[in-house]
Amino acid sequence: MHDSSPLHPILIRGGTIWSGIDGASDHSAVAIVGGVITAFDHEALEWATTASPEVVDLAGGFLMPAFGEGHAHPLFGALESDGPQVRPCTTVAEIVAEVRRWAAEHPNAEWIIGASYDSSLAPDGLFDARWLDEAVADRPVMLRSWDYHTVWCNSRAMELAGVTASSPEPDLGEIPRRADGEPLGTMREWGAVDLIAAVVPQLPLDARVAALHRATSYYASLGFTWIQDAWVEPDDIDVYVTAAAQGLLSTRCNLALRADPLRWPEQLPELLAARERIARLKHPLLTADTIKFFADGVVENATADLLEPYHSDPLHHGMAVWQPAALSAAVQAVDAAGFQVHIHTIGDAAVRSALNAIENARARNGERDRRPVLTHVQLVDPVDIPRFAELGVIVNAQPLWAQLDDLMTVLTVPRLGDERSARQYPLASLRNTGATLSFGSDWPCSSPRPFEGIRVATTRQTIEDLPVGGWTPTEKLTLTQALSAYTAGVSAQAFADLTERPWGTLRVGHSADLAFLDRDPRAVASAGALTEIAVVRTWLAGRETFATP
Repeated sequence: MHDSSPLHPILIRGGTIWSGIDGASDHSAVAIVGGVITAFDHEALEWATTASPEVVDLAGGFLMPAFGEGHAHPLFGALESDGPQVRPCTTVAEIVAEVRRWAAEHPNAEWIIGASYDSSLAPDGLFDARWLDEAVADRPVMLRSWDYHTVWCNSRAMELAGVTASSPEPDLGEIPRRADGEPLGTMREWGAVDLIAAVVPQLPLDARVAALHRATSYYASLGFTWIQDAWVEPDDIDVYVTAAAQGLLSTRCNLALRADPLRWPEQLPELLAARERIARLKHPLLTADTIKFFADGVVENATADLLEPYHSDPLHHGMAVWQPAALSAAVQAVDAAGFQVHIHTIGDAAVRSALNAIENARARNGERDRRPVLTHVQLVDPVDIPRFAELGVIVNAQPLWAQLDDLMTVLTVPRLGDERSARQYPLASLRNTGATLSFGSDWPCSSPRPFEGIRVATTRQTIEDLPVGGWTPTEKLTLTQALSAYTAGVSAQAFADLTERPWGTLRVGHSADLAFLDRDPRAVASAGALTEIAVVRTWLAGRETFATP
């Protein structure tokens, strides 16, 4: 939480201190004054003899730069706890039973809203409204899938939204139907999802502020001090402004305002006004310097935009949320206004379209330090891999996805085919060209716990250690490379080096954004043991934001 009270000087010692700087030796002590790192090792110990600081004993543990979250949806993540808990369910029957249970315990709830169900639990990810009708027929139910690009609703929800057999296919969305033309109950992508979401009552502001407080506190408990909220709508601005004013942010937050292709270019003044509103606050934990574009959907529901047709449907290439020319013009406009662009790119056609748009913006708007971000980068055509470094594009990846789990084997691989499937998440290839690699989790789409993603990044294996040797093992990262992607890489994405007190590495003059772990991740006995590492304390600019109870 933001606190303006005076900071006490701190000496941290008694363990291993990793600076996060390539090739640098570890330290044994660090001095912090006014939230800033002032000395290491012998100099820090000498200073402490006269400064009377608070002394933190690492007790053999590990101190490192705090983590940064390069791509997440904290409001969505925290609000999941307010509805039926469908994420742990492993069958459709379990989901239906959980919805029934929650509805019975909340008889006054106007809507039953939940997330994130596993899309692989039904053939082709298609879920029937009648299954939910068995649980609740008299009130509307809307469940978001794990990817948040799809919803499953009951018949009452579709009735309230006016979705019927005569409803046309929406722009930028799909309504799967039964043989008789009736909507099935699964809605894919913006145009279809928004038909349902438009009739869902908005939660009160105080409930959403409380959710944001829970989210940033949760991230602080995981060792994070910065979050990129990668999908911010106009109504979300009030939530962040209120939380900041009430001192309820436990991390820095940068807002990525979503550019809407159906409201473009009329939307641009609104985005400029939102950025200016946040800038006027001059709050040390809140910025709004980024614009989010969705270039396509996701492979799991066949809406990722592909250069070649889907293996499972030779006539289908997916869905471009923005047509290439429109994306190029919009990126050029927001780039000219000084925004950073953050583009969702899953399919190789979406990646190419986004790279072309960035190249056009550079050519037309001139050179500057723009650090555009392509996030997810699931499938990249080999000829486009060198372009990331050439164009200064930051690769923001979700390392936990680079494994052969059920979603991959049941939904993704059958849609892409074996050859393209083996080219997914080329993290090492991209990094080896000189591109900056940053990590994020896309929470709540997947776990925000950094070492779960780091374990996959370094092994390319499932939790069962499969396959032996790792899936596409040439794309494995070293442990320090993965740690750096979650620290220095996200710091670069956040332009932290241009701030008065940079963070992301530990250097004299840098902000004391620190995570104290109970052990050195470089010394664990196995990759599986990485997920057992615990965060003991977290500091943001020298102020404690989390301590183990």
